Amino acid sequence: MGLFGRIARWGAGAALASALTVGAPAAMAQEGEPIRIGILHSLSGTMAISETTLKDVMLMLIEEQNAAGGVLGRPLEAVVVDPASDWPLFAEKARELIEQEEVDVVFGCWTSVSRKSVLPVFEELNGLLFYPVQYEGEESSRNVFYTGAAPNQQAIPAVEYLMSDEGGAAERWVLLGTDYVYPRTTNRILRAFLNANGVSDDDIMEEYTPFGHSDWQTIVAEVQEFADQGLPTAVVSTINGDANVPFYLELANQGIDAADIPVVAFSVGEEELAGLDTEPLVGHLAAWNYFMSVDTAENEAFIAAWHDFIGDDTRVTNDPMEAHYIGFNMWVQAVEQAGTTDVDAVRQAMYGQEVANLTGGVAVMNTNHHLSKPVLIGEILEDGQFDTVWETDGVVVGDAWSDFIPESAVLTANWTYPWVCGNCETPRF
Repeated sequence: MGLFGRIARWGAGAALASALTVGAPAAMAQEGEPIRIGILHSLSGTMAISETTLKDVMLMLIEEQNAAGGVLGRPLEAVVVDPASDWPLFAEKARELIEQEEVDVVFGCWTSVSRKSVLPVFEELNGLLFYPVQYEGEESSRNVFYTGAAPNQQAIPAVEYLMSDEGGAAERWVLLGTDYVYPRTTNRILRAFLNANGVSDDDIMEEYTPFGHSDWQTIVAEVQEFADQGLPTAVVSTINGDANVPFYLELANQGIDAADIPVVAFSVGEEELAGLDTEPLVGHLAAWNYFMSVDTAENEAFIAAWHDFIGDDTRVTNDPMEAHYIGFNMWVQAVEQAGTTDVDAVRQAMYGQEVANLTGGVAVMNTNHHLSKPVLIGEILEDGQFDTVWETDGVVVGDAWSDFIPESAVLTANWTYPWVCGNCETPRF
């Protein structure tokens, strides 16, 4: 089923959402009472193309954990809501999950604007959010665990690769993004990084478009014109959601070949490519911490479980799904260690949690609420998968605050004593 019409198995999730009744607070829960898990992903609107599959993988993980005996001897129960790619609605649904549905934890959001929308709710109500998508950094909340990549785990390594001889030795840069906080902040970091490496602002083109943007003809032509100046040029894409479909189609229409102008994407993975003719896109790049094509026993088992659950051997896996896999299993371990679902106790138990990732290494949760993860860069193949062309030697510790923004370079995040803060100046003690 392709990008233009995919609505993944929403029926089961909708039934769960509509049938669930309000339970007792976690602190008063009796033995055997379900532990309630909120799932806060867009199942309609411009971001459904990316987020629906994250709802599905959470339902799979919950089903598997229940088959293994649940958590603390109690079953897990999913509470699914649809914020419908509406950023204020994300905040309303987050409040509904915590106050009315009384969930113990929430897994959700994709865009940074949705995360920023719910953040005050989680901090006010002391809820716990696991956020599974790469983002711009410049944040560390005591109520959020960031299981996707920070800029130093995706954006910076991708640009370093494209600057290298192996990656084409790019000297001019096109920064294309959707017009919201993640692309703008990421590109602010990248511009500072490029400037620090001798790239002038004259050799950087920066352009933003709305969510759901569909007319790429003029912008792609401008990219071609910018690249026709005699210097190797690369495109860095922070375009999100279904706008990627017409963007890649227009690249193909205008004959932009990866050998001439490589595009590296930070929000395009296997799911987004699943409905496209990828033959004209072969050689363009994506930077993630996981690809479905990774050859490990852990990944093989994960893919098999996913296909069995979803009932479709053609359905792909992707990086944010792995992030939910890691975050969910860390949460389970932390709850078992703490002996309770109480947010404060679980938070303390999260630090240092380790889970085998799907690329053959081990993910570790650090005290800044960011993971240690590997970085992979892959080329698009004709079948919509990625061939890994570069990867880090081991894991990279996620950095909440960028070293390339002066006011952020002096900050650190550490939620353990004696720091207990998300934006402390260093050194503090």
